[in-house]
Amino acid sequence: MRPPAPTGPPAPAFAGEQSGPSRWWALTGVGIGVLMATIDVSIVNISLPTLVRSLDTDFPTAQWIALAYTLVITSLMLAAARLGDMLGVRKPYLLGLGLFTLGSLLCGLAPTAGWLIAFRAFQGLGAAMMQALGVAIVTLTFPPSQRGRALGVVGGIVAIGLALGPPLGGLLIGLWGWRWVFLVNLPLGLVAWFLSVRFVPPTPPGAKDQRFDLAGACALMACLVCYSLGLTWGQLQGFDHALTLVLLAASLVALGGFVLLELRHPQPMVDLTLFKDPLFSLNLIMSLISFIQLGGVVVVPFFLELAQGYTTMQAGLLMMTVPVSMGLVSPWAGWLSDRYGPRGISLLGLLLLSLGSYGMSTLHPEVSLWGYMLRATPIGLGMGLFQSPNNSAIMGRAPRQRVGQASGLVSLARTLGNTSGLPLMGAVFTHAVLFHSQATGPQAITQVAPQVLAAGLSGAYQVATLLALLATGLALWAWFLDRAASRGGA
Repeated sequence: MRPPAPTGPPAPAFAGEQSGPSRWWALTGVGIGVLMATIDVSIVNISLPTLVRSLDTDFPTAQWIALAYTLVITSLMLAAARLGDMLGVRKPYLLGLGLFTLGSLLCGLAPTAGWLIAFRAFQGLGAAMMQALGVAIVTLTFPPSQRGRALGVVGGIVAIGLALGPPLGGLLIGLWGWRWVFLVNLPLGLVAWFLSVRFVPPTPPGAKDQRFDLAGACALMACLVCYSLGLTWGQLQGFDHALTLVLLAASLVALGGFVLLELRHPQPMVDLTLFKDPLFSLNLIMSLISFIQLGGVVVVPFFLELAQGYTTMQAGLLMMTVPVSMGLVSPWAGWLSDRYGPRGISLLGLLLLSLGSYGMSTLHPEVSLWGYMLRATPIGLGMGLFQSPNNSAIMGRAPRQRVGQASGLVSLARTLGNTSGLPLMGAVFTHAVLFHSQATGPQAITQVAPQVLAAGLSGAYQVATLLALLATGLALWAWFLDRAASRGGA
């Protein structure tokens, strides 16, 4: 049976106002913005002990310095994407870049922990606009024949940001203090602003007389905030705690309300007809699953430091194996996608991801440094091969007037995957360790035998392997649907 045709007109057309070099300068400007927004997710985590001491606060309060940023990004991502479709993606992106840079300055000058949390939320507002619309700008700036390559560069930058955050944060704190963790964004932000203003082409707004779906935006924000808070509270107090269950239930209620509002609104914030295209939906689900399974990274430091005796710095360097290998292969994956199509490259990436996850589940306390790296490297290579071709396939299925929404959904899949994967893998690890050690509480994890920690790590990565295999199965399904559509259109 022939699959339904894509909704709306074909993939976004090339903007056409620029020469080739100008397009790459525009990509550089957007790439710097992506780098800053990505680094600021991870760079603060290593700063938390320093912030507790310097701002005379406690650790639960300090955690909100990181949480406020990610909560705002997650909850406002699709609202920013909708504004991009209404106003044209360039203006909201530049506004977000300006707000992010200003927020970085305010964070660097914050006098107390409370002010720093507020300024981090403000910074997250800018980052939401940047992350929601960066992929859309790249999609509209490059012709389809170069889109995979350009998105591959963006994927490589994301990987570099993830790898660079912790060591850069440690270096800046050691040299000049915690404030420079935020102030380092000022020169980068100014360069990104100049390049984006100069080289990102103007994008026309959507149709006239468009209205912003405020009710839908509020319902979605309530859903995502309750979901994120529920997962965060579940990590702290347990997933059977009453408040955790109330928050997750409220998230489901808000999601149901959001869907009803979108179906009835004449100009919805998210056009649900996008999901009538099975290839668009499958690609988005695969992206979400891949980032959920990457949550296994949260348990790796326990194994490396407590089971194998590496220092924190040594463990951090070893954990760069995945993002560095991802960053090296991602641009090449985009080029291969442009030349041979995204399906086969994405499928190969997911197979490597499954292999790497299974390899990590076989780690044991006596494994060598090279043994760890050989097991971890396929995860980075797999993500690098999968992400940029898959993102290119998603954007290629989006109608031009919905390219902002598609870009926001791509970024939301990443943030929701991270938000879901970390507590999931942490919970699996904790339960496995407690089961094998007969310990009485999660705090005993730091005192169990190395073999028990290895068993906990194995449990987490067995779940990650199952998720990667599920995504691989969906990729095969998408491949058959794509071939059937090609034969039917021939």
